Amino acid sequence: MTSTEQTPEEKRRDQLTAAPAATEADAAPRIEVTRSGTATRVDIRNDATVRPGPGPGMPEADAGQDLSAPDAESS
Repeated sequence: MTSTEQTPEEKRRDQLTAAPAATEADAAPRIEVTRSGTATRVDIRNDATVRPGPGPGMPEADAGQDLSAPDAESS
C-alpha cells in the first residue's frame, strides 16, 4: 500500500462524515465482529447510538409487537 492509499477504516470514516451535517459521531463503530473457525458473528455494540429496527416513538416499538412474526396481511 502506498502512502496515498487509505485504509478501510479511513475510507469508512470519510464516507460517513461526507454529508453536510455529518459529525464524527456518525463514523463511530456500531458493530463488533467475532470470527471463530468458520463462523462469523456480528453483534450490535451496546454503546451504538444508531441501532437497527424501529426506534422510540415509532408505533412498532411502542406497541411491543413481535416484529419477527410474519404479518398476517402480507401472507
